[in-house]
Amino acid sequence: MPAAPPVDPPPRSNPGLVEELGKMLRNSASSLSSTLKDSREAIEDLNSRARDATEDLPRLGPQTVIHGRAVCPLAANGAPDCRTASDQLCKAKGYKSGKSVDVESAEKCSAKVYLSGRTGAPGECRTESYVTSAVCQ
Repeated sequence: MPAAPPVDPPPRSNPGLVEELGKMLRNSASSLSSTLKDSREAIEDLNSRARDATEDLPRLGPQTVIHGRAVCPLAANGAPDCRTASDQLCKAKGYKSGKSVDVESAEKCSAKVYLSGRTGAPGECRTESYVTSAVCQ
């Protein structure tokens, strides 16, 4: 029997430039598609959270900043109670309640101290706080 002709091994893969560019574009396209999908999901999540956060806004009611001057009375512990003063300022303008936005403090002395031209001795003057702006509703 004659010897079988030698079988040539399959040719080695030697892709050309066009084949390599095709692979690169396919890989880039699938990577880009995945990135766009992740971005879309992130934006949808952000939109959902924003929608949830704004659902309660209409229930807050209209709010207005009022300017005026209301003395903060002293609480039992000696600290100024500006919550009461802001409510008083808002009620004077026809609103139900309020929260202070701006508070000023000043030293209040008797007329005798001011007329003498001297600074008050300890105990002669006291610090008073005033609500000058409040958010009312």
